[in-house]
Amino acid sequence: MKVGTSYKHADIAGDYDAIVVGSGMGGLTAAALLAKHGGKRVLVLERHYTAGGFTHTFRRPGYEWDVGVHYIGQVMDPDSPVRQAFDDLTNAQLDWADMGSVYDRVIIGDDAYDFVKGKENWRARMHGYFPEDREAIDRYLDLLRSTYRRAGLFFAEKAMPPFMANLAGGLMRRPLMRRARKSTRETLEELTSDQRLIGVLTGQWGDHGLPPSQSSFFMHALIAGHYLKGGAYPVGGASRIAATIEPLIEAAGGAVVTSAEVSEILVDERRAVGVRMSDGNELRAPAIISNAGVSNTFSRLLPTEVASRLGLRHLAERYEPSTGHLSLYVGLRETASDLGLEKTNLWIYPHHDHDKNVERFLADPDAPLPVAYLSFPSAKDPDFERRCPGSATIEVVTLAPYEWFRKWKDKPWNKRGEDYEEFKAKLTQRLLEPLYEHCSQTQGKVDYAELSTPLSTKHFAGYTQGEIYGLAPTPERFAERALKPRTPVPGLYLTGSDASTAGVAGALYGGLFAASAVLRRDLRGAVAKGAEAARA
Repeated sequence: MKVGTSYKHADIAGDYDAIVVGSGMGGLTAAALLAKHGGKRVLVLERHYTAGGFTHTFRRPGYEWDVGVHYIGQVMDPDSPVRQAFDDLTNAQLDWADMGSVYDRVIIGDDAYDFVKGKENWRARMHGYFPEDREAIDRYLDLLRSTYRRAGLFFAEKAMPPFMANLAGGLMRRPLMRRARKSTRETLEELTSDQRLIGVLTGQWGDHGLPPSQSSFFMHALIAGHYLKGGAYPVGGASRIAATIEPLIEAAGGAVVTSAEVSEILVDERRAVGVRMSDGNELRAPAIISNAGVSNTFSRLLPTEVASRLGLRHLAERYEPSTGHLSLYVGLRETASDLGLEKTNLWIYPHHDHDKNVERFLADPDAPLPVAYLSFPSAKDPDFERRCPGSATIEVVTLAPYEWFRKWKDKPWNKRGEDYEEFKAKLTQRLLEPLYEHCSQTQGKVDYAELSTPLSTKHFAGYTQGEIYGLAPTPERFAERALKPRTPVPGLYLTGSDASTAGVAGALYGGLFAASAVLRRDLRGAVAKGAEAARA
């Protein structure tokens, strides 16, 4: 489902109240909330041919795949802030399909561990797997809950006006920082010495991209807590997210424009005043909101003199990007039900020490895959067979460093040469192996397989090193108070995961904070009321 109007055919004349660079979850959220709760006319500019960022889908004859939305938590609870935000953004036009009782299955060697829906169900299942660590599991759940509660104050600071944030922000963040400054592994080793239990508890690390010794426990707690009530998938596919948000933007006179690449953010008298397009056209607005990520915004889009004078280039270079990835898009000429495909995601690991798995693979591409994540969108989406009758799709994902692909970075997409295609073919076979091992019914039935690399992500999403989650979720990243919607450049704001946390829900909240910053009021209450009205 293509969302947005092509730049070549769009009528974007007139005055806009805000321009959003990038149509990912954070950009669309900021635009829609400004339109709905601020009456603002917002122009969203997207460099790709369709809107949605990592929430978009793509098609090949007979098939459709998502590129980043594999499941979302908390949306089956109508009272959760995440569900309220989605209902407000879409006027409750986006439906969700529950993934069932088991949303994730962590497979380590020959052992499998089911992550089941509901905290108490999850507790009981883990007690069964690790009966000698019942106390550690209980303490772990308590720690998730307390971290989740304290996260509210961390996020509240991002929605505050500058003077209030300066006065109270440090105090509000302090209770959380004790945990956020520690790595996930360091925190869990305070609870248990059982390394296999730690390996299981951190089995979702691919949802944020860093193994336990490198990631902030805050990020781990947000992900683990997010899914405790189960996972869900958007009915109609991930592209329904952008498709149901776009009408709110248009209703206030705004537009979502695709194939529209921004080359520079215009600054006049030290204030952001507009953007320059790649064709030289200039568009102006009093508020410019970047969903392009911290690195792109401060190192590429903002004039060098401005970024250097304010220390923003240093900020952009201080924090590492998140991991690149490989994603194998598999198509089969039988339905998910005929093949017996489950909704449950599979996280497959060679060993319980995720850090060593990653270290070994980065040093030797022929080493065992550090993770193979299998997702089954055609099984999760009850509407899939209507759109793609008689077929099924699967995605197999693993990490891959940008460095492996750097030598092809200047060659055009789909024309990078035989050596690149040979390397991709080798990687494709590596990713098919875990699929055939754990879903043996698919062997001999794969009709189509297409591999994306970090260069694909760079080409379509514009991230300089093909990163999938923006800035890496390290302890240092969450200690940095400058990573927030308001920037030192008046009129320039950040949205998306870099202004919040990784993942779809994190990017959504980045958009909520950005819209709050532009309107100078906390929109969380308005969003809750808007969701209630949309459901009525």
